[in-house]
Amino acid sequence: MSDPAPESALAHEAAPASEPETIKFSDLDLDPRVLKAITEVGYETPSPIQAATIPSLLEGRDVVGLAQTGTGKTAAFALPVLSNIDPDQKTPQALVLAPTRELALQVSEAFEKYASHMPKVRVLPVYGGQGYGVQLSALRRGVQVVVGTPGRIMDHLEKGTLDLSELRFLVLDEADEMLKMGFAEDVETILADTPATKQVALFSATMPAQIRRISKKHLNNPIEVTVKNKTTTSANITQRYLMVSYPQKVDALTRILEVENFEGMIIFVRTKQVTEALAEKLRARGFSAAAINGDVAQNQRERTINQLRDGKLDILVATDVAARGLDVERISHVVNFDIPTDTESYVHRIGRTGRAGRHGDSIAFVTPRERHLLRAIEKATRQPLTQMQLPSVDDVNKKRLSAFDEGITAALSDNEKIDFFRDVVKHYVDEYNVPEVDVAAAIAAVMHGDNPLTLTPEQEVLHTPRNDDRGGRDDRGRGRNDRGDRGDRGDRRAPRRAGADADLATYRISVGRRHKVEPRQIVGALANEGGLGRNDFGKIDIRMDHSLVDLPANLPAGAVEALAATRISGQLIELTKDNGPRRASGGDRGGYKGGDRGGYKGGDREDRPRRDFDRKPRHKD
Repeated sequence: MSDPAPESALAHEAAPASEPETIKFSDLDLDPRVLKAITEVGYETPSPIQAATIPSLLEGRDVVGLAQTGTGKTAAFALPVLSNIDPDQKTPQALVLAPTRELALQVSEAFEKYASHMPKVRVLPVYGGQGYGVQLSALRRGVQVVVGTPGRIMDHLEKGTLDLSELRFLVLDEADEMLKMGFAEDVETILADTPATKQVALFSATMPAQIRRISKKHLNNPIEVTVKNKTTTSANITQRYLMVSYPQKVDALTRILEVENFEGMIIFVRTKQVTEALAEKLRARGFSAAAINGDVAQNQRERTINQLRDGKLDILVATDVAARGLDVERISHVVNFDIPTDTESYVHRIGRTGRAGRHGDSIAFVTPRERHLLRAIEKATRQPLTQMQLPSVDDVNKKRLSAFDEGITAALSDNEKIDFFRDVVKHYVDEYNVPEVDVAAAIAAVMHGDNPLTLTPEQEVLHTPRNDDRGGRDDRGRGRNDRGDRGDRGDRRAPRRAGADADLATYRISVGRRHKVEPRQIVGALANEGGLGRNDFGKIDIRMDHSLVDLPANLPAGAVEALAATRISGQLIELTKDNGPRRASGGDRGGYKGGDRGGYKGGDREDRPRRDFDRKPRHKD
């Protein structure tokens, strides 16, 4: 590889990310088969990051692209890579490193879409949680493009099952995220294990010092492109928020769904596990709902979106990653069931409604401890969100009775059906001498069964937390100072916290300080392999040769088996329940303090999850 360019050269080569009004994809020197594919999906004009980087990448230049999520980075590197690929070469020619399995899947799907007229080109996603057998068989058959997470790519390199000796293109996607998640060493190792003649494209939202060092060390005289995303929201979208405690979110959502007049709705949550759980709860309450996430197969995803588009489905519960590129005119409402942790995601989410000049509605659920996220959104978008009140029992009952009236009116218009039931009712009245109105009431009662038509006054207890309740209750419905009895100081086990944490148990894992493990690595590994969310973690106490972690006491057997076979820093963690004494706090012994609960407070968005520790035991599939 040539000597890296000095800082001054890099700055001199920086390109403006302007987009000429007349430029189109057809003006770029793309392979005709690639151009045909993107034309079929409706792409005509490249985004600023695409217009600025595609020509340089087609020329063989190394590129550093600085742009936020949602600016079209995937096409910016995928289109030139496919235009220069050799379909007859069976060993990998392009490697894309992504921080999470969800992003790896998304990038793989994009490559396959753009290569739809290149039948010999094979794309393989490589990530943790998928069996090695599928990946090994695909590699043996031959692939041109590999998209993977650093952990699983490292595993294949160590096993000798991934040959990068003829690699021509390497892409680091969301490089800053990979470094935040602890992948710096893996990325450096992978880069060093690839040919010096390769072309490198590095895409990142920010340019911290570590990214700059990687650029200077591994990229050859790169051109740098910067695109600033506008965090603005459409003026025809009404933006509201509801202050709600964490345990009351589902009930609050149900009331809103009953009162709001909506056509189609997308409900955004942070994790793929919540998509399925919430969709199931909504279906149980009589709503037409389905879930999409990174694990949903593409054909199923397309079927679900078509059902939403055709009116056969009313509610879609989705993660950010799964909803990218989703454009359904029928969507009138977007609900942020979990408020996003960054403003860009918020803008992209609510942009799914209010399209083509139509009016849209956006509602964000905000727990008391998430007020800072609300303030950040308002500051970034320069638009205030209006606080809404939780629909009352009277509001819900009026809506239900109105719908009941409309149902009767609609039924009365069907003369043939009414004539039949009129004879049935008349027969009952004559036979048993019962007033017709009583018969009608009895029929309505039978129709509703055990589900009452209206709510009772006692159900009004669901309330909205006061917006100025700064010392009030946190997002799990527990008072900030409600720490309970600390118990006898002689008992060194940490007191079990009240409320939502009462079902936690302490587990032992066989990694500790001598393995240089950090809390975020533990959370990332256990969350990815065990399907856990942020609220499933309690205290993390890192000891010298092992660690103690508070997790749900009733973990399913499948999750326990998956976690027991998980590796952190290459070490099998051997997860087991711990029955020994537990220190009340980590202090200087490596315990992790996660805010006022002592739990983990990391973000849990699917598109920016914790560290993707996807290494598996070294065994043959």
